[in-house]
Amino acid sequence: MSVGVVAGTAHRALADAVAAALGTAPVACELERFPDGELRPDVGQVQGEDVYVVQPTGPAVNEHLIELLLLLDACHRGGADRLTAVVPYFGYARQDRRTRAGQPVGARVVTEALEAAGADRLVVVDPHTAALEAMCGMPVEMLTAVPAIAAVLAEETPGTAVVVSPDFGAVKLAEHYACLLRRPVAVVRKTRESGTRVQAEELVGDVAGRPTVIVDDMISTGATVEAAVRVLLSCGAAPDITVAATHGLLAGDARDRLAQLPLRRVLVTDTLATGQTQALPLQVRSVAPLLADAINRLHNSEPLDALLMRS
Repeated sequence: MSVGVVAGTAHRALADAVAAALGTAPVACELERFPDGELRPDVGQVQGEDVYVVQPTGPAVNEHLIELLLLLDACHRGGADRLTAVVPYFGYARQDRRTRAGQPVGARVVTEALEAAGADRLVVVDPHTAALEAMCGMPVEMLTAVPAIAAVLAEETPGTAVVVSPDFGAVKLAEHYACLLRRPVAVVRKTRESGTRVQAEELVGDVAGRPTVIVDDMISTGATVEAAVRVLLSCGAAPDITVAATHGLLAGDARDRLAQLPLRRVLVTDTLATGQTQALPLQVRSVAPLLADAINRLHNSEPLDALLMRS
């Protein structure tokens, strides 16, 4: 049984890089788009193969999700022996619970849809919630890009730098970075007023005169980063600020918002196709080696422990 890598259209460059790292070429795949927007993938030969469909479900989330479901079904009906959905950025992960009656648990709905489409296993990178595995009927491998990002930070981060959690939800993540970088931690307390507005209220920790590294799992609108930066500067932090996150959604006017801040760099991975901009000091670290390593281990029934996200 050989490995087959199927690339969705959400991030073909990443899928190509994963396939290259595995020493193979992606399975031939074309996507037909009907005038009304309906999608119909046409996948090449996958009969009897161990197939990995690579498709992050970032913007446009719903279109990429539907394409992923159709690709999985096509591979399943094409006779794939094993079928794994490799979703580096897992859209709907933030919908892991209801905050009031009448809301769905979107993460559960999506994982059930993936399983119904034929997926035997799900591979994700630094999902927003560790509860994803608990709500999914099939095995979920939650990989982490934190060590790879920390390795880049270690090369250029001053020894006096402080790792900053932009809210209480990212404290464990900040502690992981701090452990790898051997730096202290500070925490910003914030209140989210809307999807694009965040009020940061206070800082726990000492950043006076020191460079800082704000870490999170994703950068969406940039509102959380903006609020954290303003608190750090008001507390006397040096105007030498790095932002690091696994997923660079950079939705809406996030690029413009971040470009107006005194950031030395914004470090993300290529779980999503980010593109480049001159106004923003964006640096991208590839997760292709991480994904290829995980796929190789899964194919050979080897443990993934060293690659998995901390709980």
